[in-house]
Amino acid sequence: MAKRPKSGDSTLGGKGVMQQIQQLQEQMIKAQEALAEEQVTGSSGGGAVKFTLSGDQRVLSVMVDQALITEGDVELIQDLILTAINQGLEQSRNLAEERLGPLAGQGLPF
Repeated sequence: MAKRPKSGDSTLGGKGVMQQIQQLQEQMIKAQEALAEEQVTGSSGGGAVKFTLSGDQRVLSVMVDQALITEGDVELIQDLILTAINQGLEQSRNLAEERLGPLAGQGLPF
């Protein structure tokens, strides 16, 4: 019959694992807070439409060139807005993966 380790036995990792988890949670919170402070910009139409987003994917500002509005091509404006938003979201996701990815790679011993 196999011998079961006692709850205080070091083979379970007990307190050490809990400390690692707590440290990882603290690092993740700090990284998420820092990420929220970073900004990326998605643009389209040669910069005629720009969206600035935070690293936590909140839209912070929108800019549409007045000349584009004056032309009045609503479908073109809509397409440029979609393209700029999607580009900004992609950049924001990439930034989050870059900043948070190393934390996810910290293997815990289980």
